[in-house]
Amino acid sequence: MSDPIIGMRFGVLFFAGGVLPNPLDIRFQKVSGLSAEVETESVAEGGQNLYTQKLPKGVRYNNLVLERGMVIGSPLNLEFNAAMSLFKFATSNVLVTLLGESKAPLAAWLFMKAYPVKWSTSDLTAEPALVIDTLELAYTRMQILRV
Repeated sequence: MSDPIIGMRFGVLFFAGGVLPNPLDIRFQKVSGLSAEVETESVAEGGQNLYTQKLPKGVRYNNLVLERGMVIGSPLNLEFNAAMSLFKFATSNVLVTLLGESKAPLAAWLFMKAYPVKWSTSDLTAEPALVIDTLELAYTRMQILRV
């Protein structure tokens, strides 16, 4: 029996143009939105009043949400700025990898053709606190990889 997996060791890798890895934007403190759901449509069957048939319609993905301390001079910041200020979008493939204690990959999620849809910064207060950027991406498809 294996031990439970702890989700505190992970990496995020952006592939600019789908192929070239971005070595600068890899450190994030939190990743969320790792989910997919099959949407269904209820169809009534003639003469059947006890239940309806649920037929699959398609797969719906939540946005990928990444949180990190605010950084300056990041290529990812430039992509988000182009999307939010100029309405110019460049898609990337994004690989989120869960690492074990030995830093070997245990599982991964590949997000294809991801693009920025939301960028927010935490509140600024007079008390000392880390400034957090939250980056949200939509994507066309997620592929779950288990090692």
